[in-house]
Amino acid sequence: MSLRIYITIILGLLVFSCNEDSKLEAEIAKIETDVIVERFDRAYSQAQPEDIPKLKTAFPFLFSKHIPDSVWVNRMVDSYQVELHKATHDKFGDFNETSSDIERLFQHLKYYDKSFSEPRVVTLTNFVDYRNKVIVTDSVVLIAIDNYLGSDHEFYANIPKYLADNMEASQVVVDLADAYAEKWIFQTQRKTFLDEMIFFGKQLYFKEIMIPFKTDAENIGYSVDQLEFAQVNENMIWTQFVQNEMLFDTDSSLPARFIAEAPFSKFYLELDNQTPGRLGQYIGWQIVRAYMDNNNVSLKEMLQTDAAEIFNKSNYKPPK
Repeated sequence: MSLRIYITIILGLLVFSCNEDSKLEAEIAKIETDVIVERFDRAYSQAQPEDIPKLKTAFPFLFSKHIPDSVWVNRMVDSYQVELHKATHDKFGDFNETSSDIERLFQHLKYYDKSFSEPRVVTLTNFVDYRNKVIVTDSVVLIAIDNYLGSDHEFYANIPKYLADNMEASQVVVDLADAYAEKWIFQTQRKTFLDEMIFFGKQLYFKEIMIPFKTDAENIGYSVDQLEFAQVNENMIWTQFVQNEMLFDTDSSLPARFIAEAPFSKFYLELDNQTPGRLGQYIGWQIVRAYMDNNNVSLKEMLQTDAAEIFNKSNYKPPK
């Protein structure tokens, strides 16, 4: 086969794939959703002490019986709380752009799970508790929007930069998709380093499907340069994992070095400071992508498949 014919075939396949993707997205865009974002943060910031009973009736899941009303009254005039409300109002305004992203996520969830029913979506502030940005249940989604004011916001001055970098409004729907992925994924064990890589690879692939309007960099929480590093050095990263016999190792330090949030990955090499964190997640993503490319299985089936089977049937080979 001549090079010209080969290139023509490849281009034809790419065009066909793009057309099929466009048809699918057009079909998903027609799905009706009923997304109403309830702004508890705004209702509370505008309330008076006598309004507390009404708020408790409207949002009972936000009020613990162990916390007296006096605490909520005092928060109304707390200077930090007042500043949080002002900052979220200035940043998000009517919340329309983020609401649109959430609606598109829900359309995709409905397409891939006919039983999916839209939950109540409630925004609030939570004293910048960046470890609990979103909470997802079958009936309620809570979004602490004070965690999405922009990476350079003054409220984040004492938060490590590698965490603050993703505290952007654009990441709200990414974090929501993360939370839904965890509800969809089933994996019998997460003992080895490979288990961990595949688990997060599933999560990233799920986001790729559910929020295709987000870039790969946004989905994994990398800058463009960090994603480029991972792509360019994929073969080197994989070689390090294989040569150092990490894949089936149960050493708990490996997820800390290559899976967990961190300023960089820890190969214990001179290049470490040049690397982004979570490179194990990135490799897991590429393994899952290879598995889906080489096997005729649905998204749901893949999310329920054990890590070892995904790896064995992926025929994963990093580009050289």
